[in-house]
Amino acid sequence: MHQLEIHNLHYRWPGSGRQLRLPKLTLEAGERAMLKGVSGSGKSTLLNLIAGVLRPDDGTLQLTGVELTQLSAGKRDRLRAESMGIVFQQFNLLPYLSVHDNIVLPLKFAPQRRQRVSDPEAEVSRLMDAMELPQSVLSRPVTELSVGQQQRVAVARALIGSPALILADEPTSALDPDSRDRFMALLTAQCQAAGSSLLLVSHDPALAECVDTQYQLQVDEQGTEVTRC
Repeated sequence: MHQLEIHNLHYRWPGSGRQLRLPKLTLEAGERAMLKGVSGSGKSTLLNLIAGVLRPDDGTLQLTGVELTQLSAGKRDRLRAESMGIVFQQFNLLPYLSVHDNIVLPLKFAPQRRQRVSDPEAEVSRLMDAMELPQSVLSRPVTELSVGQQQRVAVARALIGSPALILADEPTSALDPDSRDRFMALLTAQCQAAGSSLLLVSHDPALAECVDTQYQLQVDEQGTEVTRC
C-alpha cells in the first residue's frame, strides 16, 4: 500500500473555470518528491488538497489507505493531525510558547500520534539533537531563536510522532546555500529514519538533488496540469 496515492485529481478554482489536474502521484514510505512550478501555478492549492484543507471536484486521494475525498471536514482535520506533519513557509510557530511546547504541540491534538511516542521528553531531546539544536534553548520562547533555528524547530514539530507524510512549503526560502544544504540533509535523514514520505514545494532547482521524484506544474489555457518529470 502506498503512503500517498492520488489518481485523476481535478480541482476547479471558484469563479474562474480553470482546473488543476493531477493524473497520478504516489509516494512510498520514506520516498521524497518535489513539486515545482512558476508562482501562481497552483502549488499551494495542491498542497491544500493533499492536506485535506480543500476538497477536489473529482478523483481519489488516499493517505495510508484512507480516502480523504469521502471524509467530512472534521474527519479530514483529524486525519491531518494524526498522519501529517506540515512545515510552513513562515514556520507558523506559536510565539507565546517555548521551543519545547511548540515541538510537542501535535501530540496534544492527535491521540494516535501520541501513542507512537513512548517517552515524549526523550523524543523531544532526540529531535533537538537530530536537528542540531542546543538543548539549552528548550525553555526559551521561539522568538528568541534565529531564523534557521526556528525553521528546524518547525521540522521537529512536524516529525514528532512519525507521521506518514511530511508536507514542506518552500522550506529553504529564508536560507543561504550552505544553510540550505545542511537543512535539507537533516530534513531528509529524519524523514527516512521515521519512515515518513516527504513532499516539498520549492522554486529552488538545487533541491532536486535531495528528492527521488519531481513533479512539474505546467500552466495552459485550461488551468494547470501536474506531470511527473
